[in-house]
Amino acid sequence: MTAFSLRRSLTATAATGVLLLAATACSDDSSAEQTTASASSSVATTPASASASPTWPDRSTPMDIRVTIDGQEVEATLNGSPAARDLASLLPLTLDLEDFHGTERITDPPRKLTTENAPEPQAPKTGDLTYYAPWGNLAIFYKDGPSASEDLLVLGHIDADADQLSGAGRITIEAAS
Repeated sequence: MTAFSLRRSLTATAATGVLLLAATACSDDSSAEQTTASASSSVATTPASASASPTWPDRSTPMDIRVTIDGQEVEATLNGSPAARDLASLLPLTLDLEDFHGTERITDPPRKLTTENAPEPQAPKTGDLTYYAPWGNLAIFYKDGPSASEDLLVLGHIDADADQLSGAGRITIEAAS
């Protein structure tokens, strides 16, 4: 089956489901409810997997994450910003780091993160995990950064000393269990 045929079939199935739900909502007839139940049972669902993206109970609650730097586990937290939640949806990640300007270690996530509803800019501090929107890269500061910039979003903080962060070659970020 071609991609077009599959898409057309899925669209038709979805439209049928919507019509059946609408008919059920407008009807007191129990046969319509049975039709809707049998139609909805034929729709494929994706089972939840162990690697499902983590979720926050609310937007302002920080999330503990497990970070491993060159094989050594350290404490870390993501803030509740939309960009941090978007990063969490990509976890687990293992990324190689490189030095940038003698201040931070940088890497590229698999895709760009959202920058919608970004919090007020703040100057990065040692240990901050950040996202530089114009380039779409993550940065871990091992020295305090320059002044605040709207392009640099602080996503969270890694509790590691500057020496460990400055020499980091590989980082693994996972949702804490």
